[in-house]
Amino acid sequence: MDFIGQDLSGSRFERVKLGGATFRAVSMQDTVFRGVWMNRVVMRGVEMADVDIHGEIGTLTVNGVDIGPYVEAELNRRHPERAKMRPTDPEGFREAWATLERLWAGTVDRARGLDPELLHESVDGEWSFIETLRHLLFATDAWIRRVIQGEPSPWHPLDLPWDEMRDTPGIPRDRDARPSLDEVLELRHDRMAGVRALLAGVTAEQLASDTKPVADSGGWPEAQSYPLGEVVLGVFTEEWEHRLYAERDLDALSRR
Repeated sequence: MDFIGQDLSGSRFERVKLGGATFRAVSMQDTVFRGVWMNRVVMRGVEMADVDIHGEIGTLTVNGVDIGPYVEAELNRRHPERAKMRPTDPEGFREAWATLERLWAGTVDRARGLDPELLHESVDGEWSFIETLRHLLFATDAWIRRVIQGEPSPWHPLDLPWDEMRDTPGIPRDRDARPSLDEVLELRHDRMAGVRALLAGVTAEQLASDTKPVADSGGWPEAQSYPLGEVVLGVFTEEWEHRLYAERDLDALSRR
């Protein structure tokens, strides 16, 4: 299907496949991309100014220069603890989680200094602070309690999946809930203690092993085996990145 000479400004594309599409002489000014896969994208003759990209960046070549390693090095320079989020041995896994707990404690202290209503407020269309914590509840329940510990349905009603996830029977998605910070933190402390207990006794053999498929053919993640160490590393990434998002938004809320 061709769209030539048409004005599609303000259009919304959601759950649309554009793989293999060609854009030529197209204005994409003020366009927002969220939850978009852009692997193997080729851009030629583009003009880019005031562009803000935040995501998982591997190889990214700009004018013949792979900037991925430069971005990684600069992020590690800005955040010295970041390099600890890719541990290779049990002690490193334990240290990484202790670091995350310490950093999150500081972020929560910042949040307590704001009007509680602001913690339900979105900044630039992103999740509120409370919603961010609720999403991390979902991540821990999904990957630690379901995938690693084998609970088929570990969900709490306040768990919040990512926005692009399709509605799945049995998995909550209540975007209208407005729990207090303390209510969410009670659940967070329980989940974080569970990860801490898991890592306290984990061995190198276990980290190198695969999980057993959960006894549930439906739900999410899919009932299959996953590399246990990679699952935990994924949780580390979720915790690390979402704390940075939260800090960024707390900065904006604090300026109001």
